[in-house]
Order: sequence, then C-alpha cells, then structure tokens
Amino acid sequence: MARRRSQGTKIYLIVLYMVVSCSAVPLNDLLDRASQRSDKLHSLSTSLTHELDSHFPPIGRVIMPRPSMCHTSSLQTPNDKEQTLQVSESDLLSLVRSLLQAWADPLVQLSSNANSLPHPAHNTIYNKIQELQDYSKSLGDGLDILSSKMGPSSQYISFLPFRGSNVLGQDKISRLINFHFLLSCFRRDSHKIDSFLKVLRCRVAKMRPEMC
Repeated sequence: MARRRSQGTKIYLIVLYMVVSCSAVPLNDLLDRASQRSDKLHSLSTSLTHELDSHFPPIGRVIMPRPSMCHTSSLQTPNDKEQTLQVSESDLLSLVRSLLQAWADPLVQLSSNANSLPHPAHNTIYNKIQELQDYSKSLGDGLDILSSKMGPSSQYISFLPFRGSNVLGQDKISRLINFHFLLSCFRRDSHKIDSFLKVLRCRVAKMRPEMC
C-alpha cells in the first residue's frame, strides 16, 4: 500500500512539474510550438491526400460529397485573413480548439479503416494517420495550456457532432471515396487551424497586420 502511494505521489509531482513548467513558458513561445504542430498537421494531411489521389477512381471525383457536407461546416469561421484579423484573440483560439476537438473521433475512424483500405499504399497511409493522431493530441494539449492564459472565451468549445459509422462502405469504391472525403475535410480544417494560429501568433507578437 505504501509503495503504491509512493508511486502515486511521484506521478502527481511529475504532472505538477509539467504544468508549472508550461505555465512559465512565455505566450509567444507556446504559440510558436502550436504553430509548428499545426503546420505539421496540415503538411501530413496534404501528403495523405496526394497519396490517395494516385489511385483514386475517376468516378470518385464526380460522386464525392461536397465540402459543405463536412461535419464541421456548421461552425462559422472567417473566410480570409482580413476577416480573421477582426476576430478577437480569445475567440480565435476557441475556434481552433473547436475544430481540433471535432476531429478526435473521425481520426479514430480513419485509423481503424486505413489498414484495410483498397489502396496499394495502405500501410503508409495507416502510419501517417497515426502521426496525425499524435500531432493532434500534442497540439490539443498545448492549446489547453494556451486557453488558460487567454481569457474565459478561449476555453469555450463548440460541439460539432460526428455521425459517421465505423465502416466507411461495403464496396471498394465507396470505402475509398468516403475515406478520401473525410480526409479532405480534415485537410481543409487543418489549413484553417494552421492559418488561425499563425495569425494569432502574429497578433500576440504585436506585428503589423500586413505582416501576419
């Protein structure tokens, strides 16, 4: 019992040390780290999309759902940099956290379907999806720390339900199309996350708007 209590104390102290250490990191540095992770997220999702394109059936481009069907489309976000600059810093961080949180379950679905995907590079695709999950988790942890430094509105997360089934389709074509569509939605949102964080980093650094 004493040994178990000692181990619990050690874990608590390690977690406490990490929280205190992160709290001491300047806001600019935290945003730099977040921007690096969001850049990697978008880069990976773009690479994955190109990988899928190499063996994507022509009919897929005709019948694939439109971007407006993405489960995050209901979230109102700025359309360009000028609009983004009009959003408060805390609200901008709230949008980023809402988008990222909305992909927790869909990324699990992509991961569970990647290995059986009817694509010659399915192993590579699976490994990259695992990387996406890791970077997404790491970014989310960093954003939680950031939100504690940027006011109550930055801690608000919009609920964006994902209603996809565990199986992406019964036949090869539908599985490829649905996988590609879901990944395309993530790529679009990862671009928003990356863009918003870069603007946020720029504004916190008090840089001129045209430099953002």
